[in-house]
Formats: sequence, C-alpha cells, structure tokens
Amino acid sequence: MLDLPDSWVWDFWFADDGENYHLFFLYASRALHDPERRHGRAGIGHAVSHDLRQWERVADALVHDDPPAFDDMACWTGSVVRHPDGRWFLFYTGATLASDGRNVQTIGLATSDDLLVWRREPGPLLRADPRWYETLPVSEWHDEAFRDPWVFPDPSGDGWHMLITARATTGPVYGRGVIGHARSDDLLNWTLEPPLTEPGDRGFGQLEVSQATEVDGRPVLLFSCLGEHVGPARRGVTGGVWAAPAESLLGPYAIDEAYPLTDDRLYVGRVLHDREGEAHFFAFHNVDEEVSFRGGVSDPMSIRWEGDRLVVDEKAVRASAPMNSADVSADRPQVM
Repeated sequence: MLDLPDSWVWDFWFADDGENYHLFFLYASRALHDPERRHGRAGIGHAVSHDLRQWERVADALVHDDPPAFDDMACWTGSVVRHPDGRWFLFYTGATLASDGRNVQTIGLATSDDLLVWRREPGPLLRADPRWYETLPVSEWHDEAFRDPWVFPDPSGDGWHMLITARATTGPVYGRGVIGHARSDDLLNWTLEPPLTEPGDRGFGQLEVSQATEVDGRPVLLFSCLGEHVGPARRGVTGGVWAAPAESLLGPYAIDEAYPLTDDRLYVGRVLHDREGEAHFFAFHNVDEEVSFRGGVSDPMSIRWEGDRLVVDEKAVRASAPMNSADVSADRPQVM
C-alpha cells in the first residue's frame, strides 16, 4: 500500500510502462490539521512499483499553477494514457475559486516523454457547457462539478473518449450527477458532448472518479458517492464505491441499478489489470473505526462476479481497512 506519514493521500490512478507500474495520487500535508482542508492544497504525487504492493515515491507530477489560471488553487484527479507517438498524456482536474467562494473545475493536460517529467499544456482543454451541464452561478451545488477525466481508446479504434464527473441542469438536486462525455481524434482537440447518463431520484448528486472497465470480459461502470450525496430514493446508505451495469464501455450505463461495491471505509475504486490480465481492485482508505478520515492507497484486492454483481474480497477489505465490532451494524452495511 501507499501511505505517507506526513501527507494525506486520496484519489489515485495508474499507468504501466511495461517495466514499472506508476501510481499518481492526490496528496496534501498533514500540517493542515483538518483533512477537509486538503482539497484546496492538493498536488499530484507519483510513485513506482514492480509488484503493485511496494511503492517508491519519486518526484511529484504536477502542482497548482500561478494565478490567474484555471488550476491556480489545486490539481485534482485524472488519468494517464499513452499517445500513439509514444508520449504520455496526463489529463487532470484544475480547480480555481469563483467570486462566491465556490470552486470551478475544468480539464487540463500535461505531457511527458518518460512519465517522470511533466509539461503543463495550455488550457483548459474542456469546461462545463451550460447547454448540458450545471454551471455557476445558477448551480445549487457546492461547486461547479466538472472533473475526474477518465480517458480511454474507443473500443472500435475510432479515437478516444473521456468520462467526466458532472451535473445535469435538471432533476432533483441530489440526483443530478451524470457521466459527462467528450471525444477526440488525437488526444489534443476535444469535443464536449451531452452526458451519457440521466439524472433521477435513484441517481446521485455526483458520480465521482468514474471508470469504465471490464472484469472477466464483462463491462461495468465504477464510481464513488458518499451517503450524504445520494438521490432521494437511496437515502440511508453509507455510500462508498458503486458499480453500475453497462452494456459496453461506452454504455448505456444502468445508474438506476447501481449497487454498492464497498461501504464508506473505502472510496475511489479502481480496477487495474496486471500484465497477465488479472483484475485487481484498489481504493483509498476513507474512514477508520472512529469514522475519521484516514487516507492512503490500499493493496490490491481480488474482485470477481457473483451472478450479475461484482464482489470485492471482504477479507482483503477488512485487512486493508479494519473496523471494530461497533461498526458492524445495520447502519454500516458490509461489503457484499
């Protein structure tokens, strides 16, 4: 696992250069004392590993830019892919403050020849379009949500797709979370499109850090949402990592049928396939037995299908994020 004694670590993503696995992660100093303050101080750290368990920290990938800039408050979650010309592209979230104190999120890009030294490209690449996505100042949400770019090649070879944490312009306030969508032919020029999902009572206020992936050849959409941000019809759950049935990597995604993959001990679930093709599940440690923020990226956990539902190995969850007996109760459901 990756746990830093002097910093909180939370959202993360991977790249594989064929020799080393690379872990990119958000971090902020524990000298802030209050973990809620970490969001406004986040930088993108970097570590490497041969076995997905032992990580060696290397130079940071990216920190916030000088103001005024779209990322002058913090750099948040993203993804890394390799361009056909060999360069690595890091898509990330840039956060800046609006005049009302809420943050505005847009999508930025940095590039690298070796995954170690990154160059920030002019940006932002994409911002929320009010035709389809909720924006400030009319937003009833606590921010202008447009973040967590997950970029992957089109399954048929027709360019690239980006999934984005965003919010629709209609629907219940706590059900407006949608999967935003953009397309590109070259990874540099992007066209924003309408969302791939719809808001609703069985939806979510935000579908954070989404990943369209496959486990044993079956597509699934992963995302995260805490209990206080779920739609009206889902009230009472603790939240955590969720899985939604998918007909393909590009959907349709059955958000109404989404089910919890973990409880709130873990957050931001990622599936990574190793070089032998085996799927591993990772998450960051969200809350501990005292229900306080913990941080740190887990060791790999096994993940499999049981019928039509994905299941994460509960023994691995307990080993990674232990709970005391008082937490095993009706109001904190176990991982299924």
